[in-house]
This record gives sequence, structure tokens and C-alpha cells, in this order.
Amino acid sequence: MANTLTSLAADIYKAADTVGRELVGIISSVTINGGTERVAKGDTVRSFFTRAQTVNTTFSPSMTIPEGDDQTVDNKTATVDSFVRVSIPWTGEDIKHVNNGNGYETIYGDQIKQAFRTCVNKIELDGWSAVYKTASRGYGTAGTTPFASNFNDLPQLHKILADNGAPVGDGQWSVIMDTAAGANLRSLATLQKANESGGTELLRQGVLLDLLGFMLKESAQIGLHTKGTGATYQLSAAGSVNDTTINVDTGTGTLLAGDIVTIAGTTHKYVANTALASGIFTIGSPGLRVAEADNDAITIGNNYTANIALHRSAVELAMRPPAMPVGGDAADDVMIVQDPHSGLSFEIAVYKGYMKTMIEVRALYGWKAWKPDFIANLLG
Repeated sequence: MANTLTSLAADIYKAADTVGRELVGIISSVTINGGTERVAKGDTVRSFFTRAQTVNTTFSPSMTIPEGDDQTVDNKTATVDSFVRVSIPWTGEDIKHVNNGNGYETIYGDQIKQAFRTCVNKIELDGWSAVYKTASRGYGTAGTTPFASNFNDLPQLHKILADNGAPVGDGQWSVIMDTAAGANLRSLATLQKANESGGTELLRQGVLLDLLGFMLKESAQIGLHTKGTGATYQLSAAGSVNDTTINVDTGTGTLLAGDIVTIAGTTHKYVANTALASGIFTIGSPGLRVAEADNDAITIGNNYTANIALHRSAVELAMRPPAMPVGGDAADDVMIVQDPHSGLSFEIAVYKGYMKTMIEVRALYGWKAWKPDFIANLLG
């Protein structure tokens, strides 16, 4: 039996080297939990988290070493429940026809390239939707593209993440924006001046330089969040600092995950992590920054483009090849190929039928925002 994929591996890798014409800044900014071991759709990935600890402020000299404080280690789970698949069918007659022109290998390589491109864009889009809806807070003006005249939004994003306890100075902070915000940044005269920006990369090559502790990236999948229709909401109970559950007793319409909400007279722009249901919705941790009183008014912000600031540890993308029966399925050959543009690995399989072959590119994946504290939305 011919080792179909091995003989065509050079074409596959050549195609993979040119994958990713769209920008995928979200995938490159998160923790990627990849591997070649197979999983079933719906399987879980676990991560462990330690809780905040209580500080002891007294001690008593003794010949006996004091007992340590009991500690609880929490675990959270992510579900690998999304599937991407692109199938490419070829008949013997098709191959014969194209070999009279550009050739099967050339067209086949381009099809693999497009399959990677399609799958990566879908994964990036799902990542954007999962991440911005789990952010802690937002900053900026809805409906106004950031960086029109300066980059003053970045220190405010830095403040939000730093106040929330995100590790500072480890080089793992990113701001992922749409290309409109990226164009504004590239237009700033300050960043174009080599003596002020510290390099000529932006001026000569259009490369967005790291700025104020952030890696600056773009994504073609950053999109518009459309707010709910809710109005005249009020709190049904007082809220304490760090509360993430918000109780509501009046109002009309809908409040959706991803909506920006402000409460009473504060300027904090909280991100709703869940939709309003049965009088309750949640906001991203660390929750309320100031105490709120019963009957304080809740206001939903306008529609906005959801650019994202985050620390790499805040979000995880788990990705695996799908489960197979013992002995495999009807595939003639299977191999794993890593896309160098996104860093993601996909399984490619060839199935042989009656005078026909099908090539399939596929993967199982799941997104999980573990730490809303380390995520903030930059409104545009």
C-alpha cells in the first residue's frame, strides 16, 4: 500500500509555510495546549489554581513548630468541544485533467494552504468571541477607533491589568487590535521617528513595536459587539467590593455577555461575562471595584469593537487530533502537520474510495479564559 502522505509531505510543508494571509494575533498571544494524543469531542482539560492566602500578623515563640494553614487548591476545566474539518476530493479523471495544466501537486498544495487558512481563521474567531466576553473591565470610547492621535489608552490598560495582579515585566502582555487601530498607530508621528521610538522597524517595515510593556498585534477576526436592548436596570441588593454576581430587580430588554455596564456614578466599565437571566448576571473577576447600594442604576454601554489586552496565562487554547477506533479508520495514511504561521497542529488524512481520493484537514479544539482578571477590553 502506498504511503500517500509521506510521498507528498514536501508539498504539504511547502503549502504550510505560506499559510495565514489573515492576521491571527489572538492565537499567538495565549497559552497553546497542543499534542498529538487523540481526544474525544467533549473531553476536558484541567488546570489548577491556588487561592489567595490569609496573612498571619502574630507569632508566639515556642519549641514546637506551628502547624501550617490549611489550603485549598481549585481546579477548573476546559472542554475540547469544537471541530474544524476541510475535505478536498479528487478523482482520477480530475488529476489527469489538471496534470495537462498546472499539475496536481501545485493545485493540491494550494488547496492544503486554503484549508489551513480556513481552519485557523475559524479558530481565531472563536478565540476572540471567547476572550472578550470574559474580560474584567473595559477602557476607551465605544464607536471610536483607538490611537487616533496618541497611545494614551495603553497606560490605562496597563493599570487595569496591574491593579488586577497580572505579572508585570515578564514580556507576556499583549494588545490585540483590529487593523483600523493598527493603522492609527502606524500613523502616529512619534512612533515613526527613529530617535523617539527607538528603532526604524515601524517607519521602514510597518512593524508594530512593543510599547509600554505590551506586544502589539493585530487580528483579522476582531469584530463588533452588539449590545443588548436592556434599559432602566437597577440593583436588587447592595454589592460589595470583589462581588462578581450582580442582582437586578427592574428593567426591560436584554443584557448580553460582552456588554459593557456601569453602575451608579462610578466610571468603571465592567464586562458582563454572562447574560442576564432570572435577575442575575456576572461580571469578570476581580468584580466590583467599589461598593454599590441597593437600587443603584445600571447602564449598558454602546456597541463597540472589542480589541483585547491580556496576559498569556489568562487564556488557553487546547487542540488535539480527534479520537479514532482501535486499529484506525478507513484512512490510507495520516500525518500531523504544524502550521508555522499560527503554531497550531492539524491532522491530515487521505481516504481512498472507488476511483476517488479525499484529503481531509481536521482538528478538535477548545478555548478557555481561565483568568478574567488578566483580560481587559479596549473599546473601539
